[in-house]
Parts: sequence; structure tokens; C-alpha cells
Amino acid sequence: MIDNLLIGLNAFADPMVLVGLIAGAFIGYLIGAIPGLGPSLGIALMIPFTYSMDPLVSIVMLVALFAAAEYGGAISGILLNSPGTAAAVATTWDGYPLTKQGKTGIALNISIISSGIGIFVSTILLFFTAVPLSEYALNFGPSAYFALALLGLSLVSSFSSGSMLKGALAMGLGLALATVGLDSQTGVPRFSYHPDFFEGLPLVPVLLGLFALSEVLFMIEAGASHKVKNQPMSGILEVPFKTFYKMKYLFLRSSLIGYFVGVIPGAGASIGSFISYAVAKRFSKQPERFGNGSYEGIAASETANNASVSGSLSPLLALGIPGSATTAIMIGALMIHGVQPGPLLFTTNPEIPYTVFVSLWLSVPIMVFIGLAGARFWAKVADIPRPAIAAIVASISLVGAYASTSSMFPVYVALTFGVVGYVLRKANIPLAPVILALVLGDMLETNLRRALSISNGDVTTLVANPLSATLLAIAALSFLLPALGMFRKKVKGYRAH
Repeated sequence: MIDNLLIGLNAFADPMVLVGLIAGAFIGYLIGAIPGLGPSLGIALMIPFTYSMDPLVSIVMLVALFAAAEYGGAISGILLNSPGTAAAVATTWDGYPLTKQGKTGIALNISIISSGIGIFVSTILLFFTAVPLSEYALNFGPSAYFALALLGLSLVSSFSSGSMLKGALAMGLGLALATVGLDSQTGVPRFSYHPDFFEGLPLVPVLLGLFALSEVLFMIEAGASHKVKNQPMSGILEVPFKTFYKMKYLFLRSSLIGYFVGVIPGAGASIGSFISYAVAKRFSKQPERFGNGSYEGIAASETANNASVSGSLSPLLALGIPGSATTAIMIGALMIHGVQPGPLLFTTNPEIPYTVFVSLWLSVPIMVFIGLAGARFWAKVADIPRPAIAAIVASISLVGAYASTSSMFPVYVALTFGVVGYVLRKANIPLAPVILALVLGDMLETNLRRALSISNGDVTTLVANPLSATLLAIAALSFLLPALGMFRKKVKGYRAH
């Protein structure tokens, strides 16, 4: 592990890797600070720009963008009461009251430092848990991989938008889309009415359409937003060390919560930040200050939602299972560069995961510096008119789709899925399960057919192995428990009447 970590550190001997880290952090702040955007859309937009890059440079840049964008959502939340990401909602509860009290700089300072602490601590956890997890996963057979993929899908569908039915519907759509193309075992075309579909739906244009172009349509629908006067900032470099020292246990607790919630597929940064906020309030000596400008509230939320970045990377790197829409896009970016995430990654390409570990640690001082030094700039970014943002995002999306194969087919795919994404979001159907199912669909189908082929069609082989049986049982529970909860609520409602 130490030798491999030195390999990851040695990667930064190439100045382009460090440039990629700095560029990713800057772009991440830029995207996160704009309300309505976020890490998922930011990474989707940046993938086309990485086609000609060295895989290490592009991966480091995208990971830095992921971490910085997760924090950037707090900037607009603190300044404008309009969080840039869902994970920054809890930060807004105390950040915006501090802005109204004339303490904008203090709120930004605490949020930036807390984010850095969350990433640093959670990366230590990632380093010590991802490697053993990947080594254990080397023992997985086809039935275990099938169960693992099914577990990832079941967890995501049950967490989606508070509606298991809509999550399952989105997952079913993603699995249907994953069947398009040539059958991997027989070579028979499936739902391929044109040769362009033989290789399946191109992932990058689908991502750009669902996330970026659908957001553009919402921006067009909303029209020009009113300008918000930027708040004066003072005290951004004046927060004393003792303020942070008093919250040392809060930082540790929130980092643990954020990391382990991030590991759970579908949970994500927003759930981690809400749980951490609630726990911090429960243990606080001044719980009455929460919601009225509590430093602890900002620290708890920001530490947890940034710690979840490392948490979500753990199943991605160790098992090849994306646990969220953002990591599903990340796995697509890795595949584009010929890197297959999963347990073999640590033996075949150890420089990839260990460079990611090192980049997360090195990103902490860089992100803190960029955040503190550019605070006034980020405040202005949050006020860019929506029509201008819509035009920029649409242009980058269409050019990026064309650049993926230098043909118009991906452009048509992106435009089509832009409309599909808009319709799904209008119906409150989440997009994350669509992408996750599209990414995991091949793994699910291939390993199921492989397991049945080895056992001559004996279905019991899926539960013959204790590991696969356990994973399938957990997957079944993740489907059934929310359904039982909904059933109990309906029964109580009938009894009340």
C-alpha cells in the first residue's frame, strides 16, 4: 500500500497532473457556485474536453471538480439563500442568516475550512477501506457480481426522490436502454434499427442530454432571473483558530457520517449533510442557535457533504459500482479512457486509485486557497443571468456530443435525451437511477447469463454462494422495506378515517 501510494505521489512529478488538479478545483467552484448546476452536470460537461488528455490528468481533474463543486453549492446558498446543490441546503439554514447579520465572510470561511477537513479525514478512511474491499471482491464469482449490481440498483431506486415507485420506474427505463445494441454473447442486434446503435447508446451524449440539456430547457422555461445584489464581505480571513478547535469532535463525527453515508449507493451527500446537521444539533450546547446563524450547523453540513465524495468513490473504485449519478458519470469517464473500475483496478492499474487518493489530499490546501482568495469572484459568479448560463451549457453540450465521435449521431442522441430528461424531471422521476441502470445493466445481464450458463440453467446457483445469497437478501429488503412503510402509512390513514 505504501509503495503504491508513492506511485500515486510520483504521478504529480508530471506538472500537467498538478495543472489538472488546480483546473478541476477552479472549474468545480465555478460550476458549484451557480444555482441549478452541480457536480453531476459539471463532470458531464467536462468529459468531452478530456478526450485527448492523459488518463491520469483527466481523472485527477474530474475528481477535483467533483470535490470542489460539492462545496461550491454552499457559496450561492450562503450569499443568496439559493443553494447550488441539494447537499448545501442544510448549510443555507445557518449560512444565509449569518449573511443577513453582516457575517458573510465568516460563514464562507467556516464552510471552506470545514469542507477541506471533511475531504482530508474521509480520504484517510477511503485509503484504509477501499483496498481491503477490492481484495475481498476478487473472490466474487458471476452470481456475486450479479447480486452486487442488483443491490446497487435496488438501493438507488429506494432512495430516489422519496418515491420508490418512481425510482423503480426510472431504473426500469435505464435497464431497457442498456439492452440496445449487439448482444454481447450472440452478436444479435437488439433494438438496433440503424448501424449507429450496434455499439449501444453512447454514454456521454446520454449524460449531456439528461443532465445538461434538460437543465437548459428548465432555464429557458424560467426565463431571466432577477439580479441579486451581492452582499459585502468582511472577516473572511479573521476567524480565529480556537473557533475551529472547539468543533474538533464535530469535524470528526461529521466526517465519519458523511463518508459512511456516501458509501451507501443512492444515499449521497444531501442525506449525509442532513443527518450530520441533525446529530450536531442534538449534541450542541447551543441547539437554539441552529437555523439562526450557528457556526456548528455550517461546519456539520459542509464537513459531511464533502466527506461523502470520498465515500462515494469507495464502491466505485473497489467494486466498479457507482453509488450516485455523479459517480455513474465518473465511471463513464474512466471507461472512455480504457480504465475499468473494480477489484482488478488495484492490481492492473494501481496508479489510478492511488493517484486519486493523493489528489484528494493535495486538493485540500488548493481548494481552501482558491475558495478564500476568490470569495468575491464566486459571489459574482452566483449572479450570472440564467439565459447566459443556458446558452453556454447548451453550446458545450452539443459540441461535446459531436466531439465524442466527430459525427452528428451523438448530437441527435443528446438532443433526444435532453427532451426525455426534461419530461422525466417534470414528472418528478429521478434521473440518477436511469444513468445507474444504464451503466450497470451490462454487468447485471452478463453475469446473470454467465452464472446460468455455468450451472446449465440452474437458478439456484444464484443463492448457492453465501455471499451472493446475502447480497440478494439485502437487495430484496431494500425493495420491500420502503414498500412496507408505505403500506403501513396507508393502513394508518384508513384507520384514522
